[in-house]
Amino acid sequence: MHGRWLVGSAAAAIAVYALMWVGFLQGWAWLAHIDSASLNAAYRFAEGRPGWVTAWDIYCTVLGPGAFRIATVVVIVMAFVRRKIALAIFLIVSVELSGIVTETAKHFADRPRPDTAMVSALSTSFPSGHALGVMVCVAALLTVVLPVVRPSRRGGLIALGAVIVLTIGIGRVILNVHHPSDVVAGWALGYAYFVACLLLVPPTRPVTDSDEIPEALDTAS
Repeated sequence: MHGRWLVGSAAAAIAVYALMWVGFLQGWAWLAHIDSASLNAAYRFAEGRPGWVTAWDIYCTVLGPGAFRIATVVVIVMAFVRRKIALAIFLIVSVELSGIVTETAKHFADRPRPDTAMVSALSTSFPSGHALGVMVCVAALLTVVLPVVRPSRRGGLIALGAVIVLTIGIGRVILNVHHPSDVVAGWALGYAYFVACLLLVPPTRPVTDSDEIPEALDTAS
């Protein structure tokens, strides 16, 4: 049941991604209106407020996918040292290789950045690499961390992760480096990729009759 729910949710995410992609290619009026209205409102507010722009740029850099990938290298090394091979492979494939997914998707969509971008940004616009990367990184790290923390702390960690994912995506629109549809597409594709990694290279080895405790959860011994 759990696996079917994951597959279904990933399929829904892919549908959202496709909707955003087709929508901007076909110039759907409702999507173009949301994109332009959001960018214009953010640009008007930021005019004459350089500190506002700088703060969001720093925030999106400090909590961007690049920073998460660097931090995750430490976790991967620790996992290898502790012989948590499945855990290390899961983080390599999900977190570290998500950048390849981003650049591949950007290559095929080839959508230009908004003309009103307030900071420099490399590559093309669709999907948002920050939205995709942070979605994957936060989801993967929560998958690893939640089983080994106290149950009372799990809700707070999930809420913190959700806030980071949402605010990074919103920040890219505030900076006018992405259309809202880019961000939604990034979240959607990032989630779908995370689910694929979770199902194909799970962070725990299968439970057997002789070892009933998954490797990543066996922290008490």
